[in-house]
Amino acid sequence: MSGAANPLRGEATLELEGRKLLLRPTFAALVAAEEELGPLFALVERAGEGQLRIAEIAALFWHCLAEREAASREQVGEAVVAMGLARCAAPLRALLGEILRGAT
Repeated sequence: MSGAANPLRGEATLELEGRKLLLRPTFAALVAAEEELGPLFALVERAGEGQLRIAEIAALFWHCLAEREAASREQVGEAVVAMGLARCAAPLRALLGEILRGAT
């Protein structure tokens, strides 16, 4: 998917094999992420403490893919590794910010 992310909606992009995948933190996506990762507030707290695991980042990104069929979960994990944690910080910050702030 090549749609532009809308930062006002907490959207971000994830680069995978030269493609930009849209990450959209919808209610359904966040509920699914929470079912897997536990309470989202605790996830935000772990991130703030530098305790977020790479598997948690990949899971959150995968659940928030606007088009889930665009990439497998393994591909999302590989994209996180390929980007490195420093480059993953921007989309992660956008998603976590939307979780805390909510829709504007």
